[in-house]
Amino acid sequence: KISDFLLRSQSKQEKDPTFWNTWAQRSLRSALDLQELNKNMAKNLILFLGDGMGVPTITAARILKGQLLGQPGEETQLEMDKFPYVALSKTYNTNAQVPDSAGTATAYLCGVKANEGTLGVSAAAVRSQCNTTQGNEVTSILRWAKDAGKSVGIVTTTRVNHATPSAAYAHCVDRDWYSDGEMPQDALDTGCKDIARQLFENIPNIDVIMGGGRKYMYPKNTSDVEYPMDKKLNGTRRDGRNLVQEWENRMKGKRAHYVWNKSSLLSLNPSNVDCILGLFEPADMPYDLERNQDTDPSLTEMVDVANNILKKNPNGFYLLVEGGRIDHGHHDGKAKHALYETVEMDRAIGRAGLLTSTYDTLTVVTADHSHVFNFGGYTPRGNTIFGLAPMLSDIDQKPFTAILYGNGPGFKLVNGLRENVSTVNYEENNYQAQSAVPLRMETHGGEDVAIFAKGPMAHLLHGVKEQNYIPHAMAYAACIGQNKDHCRFYPNSALGTKPTVLPALLTLAWMVF
Repeated sequence: KISDFLLRSQSKQEKDPTFWNTWAQRSLRSALDLQELNKNMAKNLILFLGDGMGVPTITAARILKGQLLGQPGEETQLEMDKFPYVALSKTYNTNAQVPDSAGTATAYLCGVKANEGTLGVSAAAVRSQCNTTQGNEVTSILRWAKDAGKSVGIVTTTRVNHATPSAAYAHCVDRDWYSDGEMPQDALDTGCKDIARQLFENIPNIDVIMGGGRKYMYPKNTSDVEYPMDKKLNGTRRDGRNLVQEWENRMKGKRAHYVWNKSSLLSLNPSNVDCILGLFEPADMPYDLERNQDTDPSLTEMVDVANNILKKNPNGFYLLVEGGRIDHGHHDGKAKHALYETVEMDRAIGRAGLLTSTYDTLTVVTADHSHVFNFGGYTPRGNTIFGLAPMLSDIDQKPFTAILYGNGPGFKLVNGLRENVSTVNYEENNYQAQSAVPLRMETHGGEDVAIFAKGPMAHLLHGVKEQNYIPHAMAYAACIGQNKDHCRFYPNSALGTKPTVLPALLTLAWMVF
């Protein structure tokens, strides 16, 4: 709870125009410093993807972060707020006005827009039609980085074969084909591969893989190592393959480790590890509010280990980090989980910032899509983000929470009338905020999402851009993929010619020809 004393002292300070003028002048000086563009070559690339992290989610998480520190919250800065460059991303899929996470992942990882539900294939591929896969595959920036000699990693709070991470390595016409146990027989007969299998076969030796999804790696009915009595969490593979064991066999003789719990992960010395496979849950990892802090690592802890492993490569690295359960919280109508997941991802962004330098690391933070989540109701300054609006409805004379959904499972009627939220604990972790339209699961939103960028060539991310522009800008900054012609002129490139030499080269060329 925010103390009255803190609110009073902040209010007194803010009544003085000097406070606002000083703050604005400080921001102006920072903006003027940006006139000196960072045109270095990006040795390292980090993409933080908040699944479902629309602008209202960012704003609400900012307030929550501040309130967790005992502040009013509105004036707080998230780590992503400190990034100097901001753009908007248009999120539609080629066949969907309001997108899904698979088609969007193909856009911001592979550089081409795609149909909803498809991963790592162009819009010529049709969802669930296996025979439209071949010839329509598109590669990701993770692959471009690996081909350029960089180390690469994937860290997520969902399954490692969920929509977002899958587009980094898989070519699949159905995002739900987690293992062959979820695939129709005709797709298997036609030769399509499940996503878990592609994780280990498509891009050899992804250096860091961390998240959930254990059950998709083991033969059907194999008991889970952590939950051996829960048959719902048994292995799902029909082909009898043990993909974890295959990975361990392939990695013998290398400094590679498979871990499935927090203690094993944190006991490793990253200096002595080159490859890691961490599968911490049979399916998705738990919400951060429900996480067993003894057995499951936080997103921040995973990012810390990943960064320290990947950074040993003198050629640099590419790291994809997904705060994937922001999306799940919203789908469940559980705003508290969604916002705490966002705060945790922001903590991971801050940790990565401490471990890297904007001199040679381009960091981008964005979302795949938004949700029909919002908050309003003329709440006063410092109102708890999960609290009530200060007035009653002038239609049904009942209170309402500031947070509401356009649709979802929070639609509840009592005796044919809207539920009176004052009769329930609306600040409880699993409270489902009221929604206008009843649905079992709340839906995505279709508005643009934010892109935050810092580091080399971050200024390329500005204005309003198609979502598939993101990996092209990042690849340009790092001289990977199709963007290499300019690389010899990068000031910090060991292989390049400094820009100051360019005029002399042009003069020499003119004299020769």
